[in-house]
Amino acid sequence: MQFKGTLLLRRSDIEGLLGPHDCMAAVENVFRLQGQGKIPAPGILGVKAPGGGMHVKAGLLPGDRNYLVAKLNANFPGNNAQFGLPTIQGVIVVFDAKNGVPLAILDSIDITLKRTAAASAVAAKYLARKDSSVATICGCGQQSRAQLRAALLVLPLTKIYAFDVNERAAIDLRNELSRELKIDIELVRDLASAIKKSDVCITCTTANESFVSKEDVSPGTFIAAVGADDEHKQEINPTLIASAKVVADSLEQSCAIGDAHHAIADGLMRKEDVYAELCEVVAGKKVGRVTDDEIIIFDSTGVAVEDAVASAAVYERALANGIGTVFDFAA
Repeated sequence: MQFKGTLLLRRSDIEGLLGPHDCMAAVENVFRLQGQGKIPAPGILGVKAPGGGMHVKAGLLPGDRNYLVAKLNANFPGNNAQFGLPTIQGVIVVFDAKNGVPLAILDSIDITLKRTAAASAVAAKYLARKDSSVATICGCGQQSRAQLRAALLVLPLTKIYAFDVNERAAIDLRNELSRELKIDIELVRDLASAIKKSDVCITCTTANESFVSKEDVSPGTFIAAVGADDEHKQEINPTLIASAKVVADSLEQSCAIGDAHHAIADGLMRKEDVYAELCEVVAGKKVGRVTDDEIIIFDSTGVAVEDAVASAAVYERALANGIGTVFDFAA
Protein backbone atom coordinates (compact mmCIF):
# COMPACT_ATOMS: atom_id res chain seq x y z
CA MET A 1 0.00 0.00 0.00
CA GLN A 2 1.35 3.42 -0.94
CA PHE A 3 0.25 6.82 0.31
CA LYS A 4 1.57 10.30 0.18
CA GLY A 5 2.70 11.48 3.57
CA THR A 6 4.21 10.35 6.83
CA LEU A 7 2.38 8.08 9.24
CA LEU A 8 2.26 9.49 12.79
CA LEU A 9 1.88 6.84 15.51
CA ARG A 10 1.07 7.70 19.11
CA ARG A 11 2.07 5.52 22.04
CA SER A 12 -1.50 4.25 22.29
CA ASP A 13 -1.37 3.29 18.60
CA ILE A 14 1.83 1.31 19.09
CA GLU A 15 1.17 -0.66 22.28
CA GLY A 16 -1.06 -3.29 20.70
CA LEU A 17 0.91 -3.72 17.48
CA LEU A 18 3.95 -5.59 18.79
CA GLY A 19 3.73 -8.19 21.54
CA PRO A 20 6.69 -9.55 23.53
CA HIS A 21 6.88 -12.82 21.56
CA ASP A 22 6.84 -11.12 18.14
CA CYS A 23 9.34 -8.51 19.30
CA MET A 24 11.73 -11.15 20.61
CA ALA A 25 11.50 -13.14 17.37
CA ALA A 26 12.23 -10.02 15.33
CA VAL A 27 15.17 -8.98 17.52
CA GLU A 28 16.66 -12.49 17.49
CA ASN A 29 16.42 -12.59 13.70
CA VAL A 30 18.05 -9.20 13.25
CA PHE A 31 20.93 -10.20 15.53
CA ARG A 32 21.35 -13.34 13.44
CA LEU A 33 21.47 -11.28 10.24
CA GLN A 34 24.00 -8.93 11.84
CA GLY A 35 26.13 -11.88 12.92
CA GLN A 36 26.05 -13.19 9.35
CA GLY A 37 27.32 -9.85 8.08
CA LYS A 38 24.09 -9.00 6.28
CA ILE A 39 23.47 -5.74 8.17
CA PRO A 40 25.96 -2.86 8.37
CA ALA A 41 27.16 -1.63 11.75
CA PRO A 42 24.74 0.89 13.32
CA GLY A 43 25.73 4.35 14.50
CA ILE A 44 25.24 6.31 17.72
CA LEU A 45 25.68 9.96 18.71
CA GLY A 46 25.24 11.38 22.20
CA VAL A 47 24.79 14.92 23.46
CA LYS A 48 24.82 15.95 27.13
CA ALA A 49 22.52 18.47 28.81
CA PRO A 50 22.10 19.56 32.43
CA GLY A 51 20.38 16.68 34.23
CA GLY A 52 20.42 14.33 31.27
CA GLY A 53 21.06 14.17 27.59
CA MET A 54 19.99 12.86 24.22
CA HIS A 55 21.27 10.10 21.99
CA VAL A 56 20.62 9.30 18.36
CA LYS A 57 20.83 5.70 17.18
CA ALA A 58 20.58 4.95 13.49
CA GLY A 59 20.66 1.77 11.43
CA LEU A 60 19.76 0.16 8.12
CA LEU A 61 17.28 -2.71 8.01
CA PRO A 62 17.41 -4.72 4.76
CA GLY A 63 14.56 -6.95 3.66
CA ASP A 64 11.65 -7.04 1.24
CA ARG A 65 11.60 -3.29 1.71
CA ASN A 66 14.71 -1.58 3.04
CA TYR A 67 14.36 0.90 5.89
CA LEU A 68 16.63 3.48 7.45
CA VAL A 69 15.65 4.06 11.07
CA ALA A 70 16.78 6.76 13.48
CA LYS A 71 15.78 6.98 17.14
CA LEU A 72 16.15 10.23 19.07
CA ASN A 73 15.77 9.60 22.79
CA ALA A 74 16.08 12.10 25.64
CA ASN A 75 17.17 10.50 28.92
CA PHE A 76 16.63 12.51 32.12
CA PRO A 77 16.86 10.29 35.24
CA GLY A 78 15.40 12.95 37.55
CA ASN A 79 12.26 13.48 35.50
CA ASN A 80 9.86 11.47 37.62
CA ALA A 81 10.79 13.12 40.89
CA GLN A 82 11.04 16.66 39.48
CA PHE A 83 8.37 16.80 36.80
CA GLY A 84 6.30 13.63 36.99
CA LEU A 85 7.60 12.70 33.53
CA PRO A 86 9.16 9.47 32.19
CA THR A 87 12.94 9.15 32.32
CA ILE A 88 13.04 8.41 28.60
CA GLN A 89 11.08 10.31 25.96
CA GLY A 90 11.67 10.41 22.25
CA VAL A 91 10.69 9.60 18.70
CA ILE A 92 11.68 7.11 16.03
CA VAL A 93 11.71 8.05 12.36
CA VAL A 94 11.40 5.34 9.71
CA PHE A 95 12.70 6.26 6.23
CA ASP A 96 12.47 4.47 2.93
CA ALA A 97 16.08 3.41 2.31
CA LYS A 98 15.57 3.64 -1.45
CA ASN A 99 14.76 7.33 -1.61
CA GLY A 100 14.91 8.81 1.90
CA VAL A 101 11.17 9.46 2.20
CA PRO A 102 10.12 9.73 5.88
CA LEU A 103 7.53 6.95 6.13
CA ALA A 104 6.65 7.15 9.81
CA ILE A 105 7.28 8.98 13.06
CA LEU A 106 6.66 6.90 16.17
CA ASP A 107 6.68 7.55 19.89
CA SER A 108 9.75 5.69 21.15
CA ILE A 109 8.86 4.65 24.69
CA ASP A 110 6.93 1.43 24.06
CA ILE A 111 9.33 0.27 21.37
CA THR A 112 12.39 1.05 23.53
CA LEU A 113 10.93 -0.91 26.46
CA LYS A 114 10.01 -3.93 24.36
CA ARG A 115 13.13 -4.14 22.20
CA THR A 116 15.41 -3.78 25.23
CA ALA A 117 13.57 -6.58 27.02
CA ALA A 118 13.58 -8.68 23.85
CA ALA A 119 17.37 -8.38 23.59
CA SER A 120 17.73 -9.56 27.20
CA ALA A 121 15.45 -12.50 26.49
CA VAL A 122 17.44 -13.44 23.38
CA ALA A 123 20.62 -13.27 25.45
CA ALA A 124 19.02 -15.40 28.19
CA LYS A 125 18.00 -18.00 25.62
CA TYR A 126 21.64 -18.54 24.65
CA LEU A 127 23.48 -17.62 27.84
CA ALA A 128 21.36 -18.55 30.89
CA ARG A 129 21.08 -22.06 32.28
CA LYS A 130 18.06 -23.78 30.77
CA ASP A 131 16.71 -24.74 34.20
CA SER A 132 16.87 -21.20 35.62
CA SER A 133 13.90 -20.79 37.96
CA VAL A 134 14.79 -17.88 40.27
CA ALA A 135 15.49 -14.31 39.17
CA THR A 136 16.24 -11.01 40.87
CA ILE A 137 15.03 -7.83 39.20
CA CYS A 138 16.83 -4.64 40.25
CA GLY A 139 14.86 -1.52 39.44
CA CYS A 140 11.08 -1.81 39.29
CA GLY A 141 10.04 0.79 36.73
CA GLN A 142 8.39 0.17 33.37
CA GLN A 143 11.47 -1.53 31.94
CA SER A 144 11.31 -4.20 34.65
CA ARG A 145 7.81 -5.17 33.55
CA ALA A 146 8.89 -5.61 29.95
CA GLN A 147 11.98 -7.53 31.10
CA LEU A 148 9.99 -10.04 33.15
CA ARG A 149 7.38 -10.60 30.46
CA ALA A 150 10.13 -11.28 27.93
CA ALA A 151 12.24 -13.45 30.26
CA LEU A 152 9.30 -15.78 30.86
CA LEU A 153 9.21 -16.52 27.13
CA VAL A 154 12.53 -18.36 27.38
CA LEU A 155 13.08 -19.35 31.02
CA PRO A 156 11.01 -21.49 33.44
CA LEU A 157 11.00 -18.84 36.17
CA THR A 158 8.86 -19.54 39.21
CA LYS A 159 10.26 -17.06 41.76
CA ILE A 160 11.14 -13.38 41.39
CA TYR A 161 12.93 -11.20 43.95
CA ALA A 162 12.10 -7.54 43.35
CA PHE A 163 14.33 -4.72 44.58
CA ASP A 164 14.09 -0.96 44.20
CA VAL A 165 15.42 1.88 46.33
CA ASN A 166 11.86 3.20 46.09
CA GLU A 167 9.97 0.40 47.86
CA ARG A 168 6.66 1.65 46.49
CA ALA A 169 7.85 0.84 42.98
CA ALA A 170 8.64 -2.73 44.00
CA ILE A 171 5.23 -3.08 45.68
CA ASP A 172 3.49 -1.84 42.53
CA LEU A 173 5.47 -4.30 40.42
CA ARG A 174 4.51 -7.20 42.68
CA ASN A 175 0.85 -6.24 42.80
CA GLU A 176 0.62 -5.84 39.03
CA LEU A 177 2.70 -8.70 37.68
CA SER A 178 2.18 -11.46 40.26
CA ARG A 179 -1.42 -11.69 39.09
CA GLU A 180 -0.75 -11.12 35.39
CA LEU A 181 2.16 -13.55 35.13
CA LYS A 182 0.96 -15.95 37.83
CA ILE A 183 4.38 -15.97 39.43
CA ASP A 184 5.64 -15.52 42.99
CA ILE A 185 7.18 -12.05 43.38
CA GLU A 186 8.83 -11.27 46.73
CA LEU A 187 10.02 -7.82 47.78
CA VAL A 188 13.57 -7.79 49.15
CA ARG A 189 15.70 -5.24 50.95
CA ASP A 190 18.83 -7.40 51.14
CA LEU A 191 19.77 -7.31 47.46
CA ALA A 192 23.03 -9.22 47.84
CA SER A 193 21.26 -12.15 49.52
CA ALA A 194 18.61 -12.25 46.80
CA ILE A 195 21.16 -12.26 43.99
CA LYS A 196 23.09 -15.03 45.73
CA LYS A 197 19.97 -17.23 45.61
CA SER A 198 19.17 -16.40 41.98
CA ASP A 199 19.93 -18.09 38.68
CA VAL A 200 19.31 -14.84 36.81
CA CYS A 201 19.79 -11.18 37.72
CA ILE A 202 18.34 -8.36 35.63
CA THR A 203 19.50 -4.82 36.40
CA CYS A 204 17.51 -1.99 34.84
CA THR A 205 18.24 1.11 36.89
CA THR A 206 19.65 4.60 36.40
CA ALA A 207 22.44 3.99 38.93
CA ASN A 208 25.74 5.85 38.68
CA GLU A 209 27.53 3.52 41.09
CA SER A 210 27.79 -0.27 40.90
CA PHE A 211 25.65 -2.33 43.26
CA VAL A 212 26.19 -5.92 42.04
CA SER A 213 29.49 -7.27 43.35
CA LYS A 214 31.49 -10.41 42.61
CA GLU A 215 30.88 -11.88 46.04
CA ASP A 216 27.10 -11.53 45.56
CA VAL A 217 26.94 -13.81 42.53
CA SER A 218 26.79 -17.60 42.61
CA PRO A 219 28.41 -19.82 39.97
CA GLY A 220 26.22 -20.27 36.91
CA THR A 221 24.40 -16.94 37.22
CA PHE A 222 23.31 -15.06 34.12
CA ILE A 223 23.20 -11.27 34.48
CA ALA A 224 21.42 -8.96 32.05
CA ALA A 225 22.98 -5.56 32.75
CA VAL A 226 20.56 -3.16 31.09
CA GLY A 227 20.82 0.20 32.80
CA ALA A 228 24.28 1.47 31.84
CA ASP A 229 23.78 3.23 28.52
CA ASP A 230 26.10 6.20 28.98
CA GLU A 231 29.58 6.56 30.42
CA HIS A 232 28.34 7.80 33.81
CA LYS A 233 25.92 4.96 34.52
CA GLN A 234 27.10 1.82 36.25
CA GLU A 235 25.44 -1.24 37.79
CA ILE A 236 28.00 -4.07 37.81
CA ASN A 237 31.21 -3.86 39.83
CA PRO A 238 34.27 -3.76 37.55
CA THR A 239 35.87 -6.70 39.38
CA LEU A 240 32.84 -8.84 38.57
CA ILE A 241 32.82 -7.69 34.94
CA ALA A 242 36.50 -8.52 34.57
CA SER A 243 36.11 -12.00 36.05
CA ALA A 244 32.98 -13.01 34.14
CA LYS A 245 32.27 -14.06 30.58
CA VAL A 246 30.98 -10.87 28.96
CA VAL A 247 28.75 -10.80 25.89
CA ALA A 248 27.96 -7.35 24.51
CA ASP A 249 25.09 -6.20 22.33
CA SER A 250 27.70 -3.95 20.68
CA LEU A 251 31.39 -4.27 21.46
CA GLU A 252 32.10 -0.64 20.64
CA GLN A 253 29.20 0.69 22.70
CA SER A 254 29.79 -1.57 25.71
CA CYS A 255 33.44 -0.52 25.85
CA ALA A 256 32.49 3.15 25.56
CA ILE A 257 29.27 3.55 27.56
CA GLY A 258 28.36 0.16 29.08
CA ASP A 259 29.41 -1.54 32.29
CA ALA A 260 32.44 -3.04 30.54
CA HIS A 261 33.92 0.39 30.01
CA HIS A 262 34.31 0.93 33.77
CA ALA A 263 36.34 -2.28 34.08
CA ILE A 264 38.47 -1.20 31.13
CA ALA A 265 38.94 2.28 32.61
CA ASP A 266 40.06 0.69 35.89
CA GLY A 267 42.66 -1.39 34.05
CA LEU A 268 40.99 -4.69 35.00
CA MET A 269 40.28 -5.86 31.46
CA ARG A 270 40.81 -4.91 27.83
CA LYS A 271 38.38 -4.50 24.98
CA GLU A 272 39.74 -7.79 23.62
CA ASP A 273 38.62 -9.57 26.80
CA VAL A 274 34.93 -9.17 25.92
CA TYR A 275 34.04 -12.70 24.85
CA ALA A 276 31.59 -11.96 22.04
CA GLU A 277 28.84 -9.81 20.65
CA LEU A 278 25.36 -11.27 20.97
CA CYS A 279 24.99 -11.37 17.19
CA GLU A 280 27.99 -13.73 16.97
CA VAL A 281 26.37 -16.10 19.46
CA VAL A 282 22.96 -16.02 17.78
CA ALA A 283 24.55 -16.61 14.36
CA GLY A 284 26.44 -19.62 15.75
CA LYS A 285 29.88 -18.09 15.26
CA LYS A 286 30.64 -18.34 18.98
CA VAL A 287 29.28 -20.72 21.59
CA GLY A 288 27.11 -19.21 24.32
CA ARG A 289 27.08 -21.04 27.64
CA VAL A 290 29.61 -23.87 27.81
CA THR A 291 29.35 -25.00 31.45
CA ASP A 292 26.73 -24.71 34.18
CA ASP A 293 29.05 -22.81 36.50
CA GLU A 294 30.00 -19.95 34.16
CA ILE A 295 28.99 -16.47 35.28
CA ILE A 296 27.88 -14.72 32.11
CA ILE A 297 27.04 -11.03 31.81
CA PHE A 298 25.08 -9.56 28.93
CA ASP A 299 26.24 -5.93 28.69
CA SER A 300 23.23 -4.29 27.04
CA THR A 301 23.58 -0.70 25.88
CA GLY A 302 20.81 -0.78 23.26
CA VAL A 303 21.62 -0.93 19.56
CA ALA A 304 19.95 0.64 16.57
CA VAL A 305 19.13 -2.64 14.82
CA GLU A 306 16.77 -3.46 17.69
CA ASP A 307 14.92 -0.18 17.20
CA ALA A 308 14.93 -0.64 13.43
CA VAL A 309 13.39 -4.10 13.34
CA ALA A 310 10.78 -3.30 16.00
CA SER A 311 9.82 0.01 14.39
CA ALA A 312 9.57 -1.48 10.91
CA ALA A 313 7.26 -4.21 12.21
CA VAL A 314 5.05 -1.65 13.95
CA TYR A 315 4.96 0.58 10.85
CA GLU A 316 3.96 -2.27 8.55
CA ARG A 317 1.25 -3.50 10.91
CA ALA A 318 -0.11 -0.01 11.44
CA LEU A 319 -0.22 0.52 7.69
CA ALA A 320 -1.99 -2.79 7.09
CA ASN A 321 -4.60 -2.06 9.77
CA GLY A 322 -5.22 1.60 8.98
CA ILE A 323 -3.84 2.79 12.34
CA GLY A 324 -2.27 6.22 12.83
CA THR A 325 -2.57 9.66 11.28
CA VAL A 326 -1.11 10.66 7.92
CA PHE A 327 0.75 13.98 7.81
CA ASP A 328 2.20 15.55 4.67
CA PHE A 329 5.32 17.61 5.41
CA ALA A 330 5.40 18.85 1.83
CA ALA A 331 1.88 20.35 1.94
